[in-house]
Amino acid sequence: MEQQPNNMAEPREVVERSFNINKKLGPRLIAAAEQNAILRIGWTNAGEPVPKNGELGLCPNLPTGSRMRALGKLGSWVAAFGSGGNFIIQGDAGSFLGAGNRGNTIVCEQLAGNFAGYAMRSGRISIMDGVGNDAGALMNGGLLLIRGAAGTRIGGGMKDGLIVIHGDVGSDPGAGMTGGKIVINGRCPTPPAGVALRPLTAAEVKSINKELNDPEMEVPKDAVCLVHSPLLQVESPEIPVSSSDLSSIGLVAGDLHHSVSYQTCDTITLVAERGGSNTPVALPLPLLPIVTDGNSLSLGKNSDPLEVQILAQQPFITQMNPRPIDIILLNSENLADAPELLEVSNGALADIDDLPAMNSEEIDGFIVAVRTLLGMEKTIGFLNAVGRVESLHVRSAHHGLDLAVSRIEDGSGLAEAAALPMIGRSTKSHLSETSTQTGMLLGLSASGTDIAILRASGIDVICCEVPMQDAQDLAHWLQSISNELTSILKRIGLDSIDQLERQHLRALDYETAAISGLRLVGYDRPLPHWFSR
Repeated sequence: MEQQPNNMAEPREVVERSFNINKKLGPRLIAAAEQNAILRIGWTNAGEPVPKNGELGLCPNLPTGSRMRALGKLGSWVAAFGSGGNFIIQGDAGSFLGAGNRGNTIVCEQLAGNFAGYAMRSGRISIMDGVGNDAGALMNGGLLLIRGAAGTRIGGGMKDGLIVIHGDVGSDPGAGMTGGKIVINGRCPTPPAGVALRPLTAAEVKSINKELNDPEMEVPKDAVCLVHSPLLQVESPEIPVSSSDLSSIGLVAGDLHHSVSYQTCDTITLVAERGGSNTPVALPLPLLPIVTDGNSLSLGKNSDPLEVQILAQQPFITQMNPRPIDIILLNSENLADAPELLEVSNGALADIDDLPAMNSEEIDGFIVAVRTLLGMEKTIGFLNAVGRVESLHVRSAHHGLDLAVSRIEDGSGLAEAAALPMIGRSTKSHLSETSTQTGMLLGLSASGTDIAILRASGIDVICCEVPMQDAQDLAHWLQSISNELTSILKRIGLDSIDQLERQHLRALDYETAAISGLRLVGYDRPLPHWFSR
């Protein structure tokens, strides 16, 4: 059941208008809340209606006590991440209405698109004329009230909270739910495995109607309820991992002389260079390691100052408690915490393998909402499976992202060497004339040799898991990578990591040459099939 607003044909203009609305509203929201005033979108100062048409990503993180009213047909990601405001839409809303909600009261007087209330934790969302697919997906609390028909997978993957529908629902209601309740006053198909359909008890009817607190929306006694039903637990099969690493690729000097032992080498990499519109991020190494919690990077008061300096200069990717230099990894688990995470971090990397698939308009809405909270000058990128590298690069270039990172461990078992030509061809076709930089996320921790090989292959930034969690050990790991990388550059005869090129790489065996297109060592040419059409 696809129900999307009819957005206008010039998406860039819509994005600019949306940013401008958020920019103007920002300073006024807190003041209006203190004065108990209502801010309006879609009316002139004289009160004449000028309905909006497609504006998206509006009003993320509405503060407690704020009151908003909008007129028209709004786009996606409206009133996301709200923490206690009120938002009324006199018209339709697009996808992801109230996503990541944690306290807002939202009313959509007409139709809403897909993923309404996605990953919400608390608050109330009322939709008065039907909703698209996947409404209430991954809900973890709060109330989602729908009058009218609902699409497929209502409440999919929900963990807690209450969904009430006065209307018919589509197929697969509650698919994958592990908690919460879905109350349906209408027709409901047979639920999927893991979901039980049962009548409501008298006590439940009374409790639900008390929570709804609306005589016109009361649930009748004959409404049905969907809840989680345990399944037989069996051991899940292991996900395939990359069939080989980069150990079968060597780095050669060619005709260059080696450098003197005391020569310094430049390993700094700049990220988010946009031609003067912002200050790029300087990475001491072309590396963004991943840790779960940024607090784990803190060292004690009596720590070695050199260890403290290394960690203080090296940005990490983290899912919580980022430092001011870190990049926050946004996914379904921490999406509702986006306002606090984005405010203190130096950028955002959205895991679009974990978030729902989004079309171009929905991506625009997501970027407007995130950038409004993050700031225009900071880094933003997408993380996606390497098997979808062309789609990732096309989208990243189209939406003006700073970084496009390909995840090697996407379940395909693809060898790392085979990923190099895939990413290289796509980069040349889709990113060569843009400011978007390429990245690769390895399944294991990286070595200095891995980083040199990937940089020579055209990968700008290497992301990886860390080999240990202790902050002191991480400082020593980073220093060892720096030493190894410097040693490689000196051996080859280079003084900067930017001078590494594909000509410095050799496949050390036939199989690696066959899948990577690199020159086979000894043969010193790519295998013949790489020249065939």
